[in-house]
This record gives sequence, structure tokens and C-alpha cells, in this order.
Amino acid sequence: NDLLAQGAEPLMFLDYYATSKLDVDTARRVVAGIAEGCKRAGCALVGGETAEMPGMYGDADYDLAGFSVGAVDRNKVLPRFDDQRAGDVIIGLASSGPHSNGYSLIRKVIEVAGLSWASEAPFARDMSLAQALLEPTRIYIKSVLPLMKAGLIKGGAHITGGGLIENPDRGVAEHLTAQFDFDDWTFPPVFRWLMETGNIDKMEMLRTFNCGVGFVLYVAPKDADAVLAALLNAGEDAFVCGQLAARG
Repeated sequence: NDLLAQGAEPLMFLDYYATSKLDVDTARRVVAGIAEGCKRAGCALVGGETAEMPGMYGDADYDLAGFSVGAVDRNKVLPRFDDQRAGDVIIGLASSGPHSNGYSLIRKVIEVAGLSWASEAPFARDMSLAQALLEPTRIYIKSVLPLMKAGLIKGGAHITGGGLIENPDRGVAEHLTAQFDFDDWTFPPVFRWLMETGNIDKMEMLRTFNCGVGFVLYVAPKDADAVLAALLNAGEDAFVCGQLAARG
């Protein structure tokens, strides 16, 4: 998704797995998850590194990192700052959950609520908190990249740490800003639960979490309907959620 924000197509991924002593079953499940992510992104898992470091990690602990390489034609790199205008439409793509961000706060909310990861999720029927809160990050490559290659997208942002406050303007020209209408969508149940249970201010929610929007696209008003229709046909939950405005 970070590559996608540049208009790039992921080509390959490499992982790094470090632990005290290798547990083959755990490592197998981790690598299987990485392989599934690569499949969803249409890129190859070309290798990786596994390291055993007793004394550095606890017995069941492991450290996981990775990186991806992508490619984009030089004249199609996003964002296209010179082409962006006030009034361009912001289209949001729904997230699958917290997307790996804000988990220090999530763990604190679970503690305050007197729950554990094995507890039934109050916001998701027949799921534990672990199952509901560790839903894998949605990967938007296959639905969004064709629209970028067709020249219909002026820019975009992957909503990660910093949430909807800090991330969107990374893909916006300096004289503009992303202006959201937060009434255009309802926070998904997981975020409403975190907000209410943790007594978290709305601004803090928007700064910490994606609040249901995993990726945003900046599109000319004349192209917005076509882009929205294509995303919906590709299986995305997509919606208009604001516009670019002149920075005051």
C-alpha cells in the first residue's frame, strides 16, 4: 500500500524473521501469512533472512520486518501535484480494521475494560478480541492500480500511523489540504468500541487510527463517478468523503 501511494506496482517482497530459538510451526505460519499478502498484492516473495539470537529475545518472542520493491514509469509517479485543484474529490476505501496502527492504545483499552485477547469481542459476534482486532490489513493494489495506470488518480495516501490527521496531506500539493466531511461515513464498530470504552477524544481517534478509511484517492470531479463505480465493481467499499481545498 505504501508503494501504491506512489503509483508503483509491487514486484517483490523480502522478510526478516529473528527469534531466540526457531519454532518451525510458528515460523511456517508467519511465512504463510506473508505469502498470502504477496499473493493479494500480485508480487513475488523472493527470499528472506531468519536469525536465531538466544539472549536477545524471550523464548516465544520473535521480531518480524520486511520490505517491498516496486516500479512505476517515471512520468506516472504519484502524486501529480501540478494537476491537483481545489474541489478535487476525496474517495475513501474502507479498512478491514486498525491495520497495524494504534496497538499500544488498543492494549490499554483492553486492560481498562478488564478483558483479555481471548475475551469475546463486544463489537463482533462469535469472535475473540484477538480475531477481531488482528484482522489483516486490506491490500488495495489490484483494485486501485489499474485506475492509476489509466491516469484517473491525481494522488493518494495510505492511512497508517498519524491517521486521518497526518497522512492525507502527504499526497496533496502544498497550497491545498485534504478536507474531510466526517459525517460521510460511520466509524465501524471496532472504532466506536475503542472510542467509548477508552473514553478517547474524537481528534485523538482520528490522529491514531484510520477510523474505517484505509486509503484515500484524489480524483478530478469529472472522473469521480467512474472511479467510484470501478472500485465498487472490484469489491471495495468505497465512498466520497471530502474534497481538496485551498490551504488557508
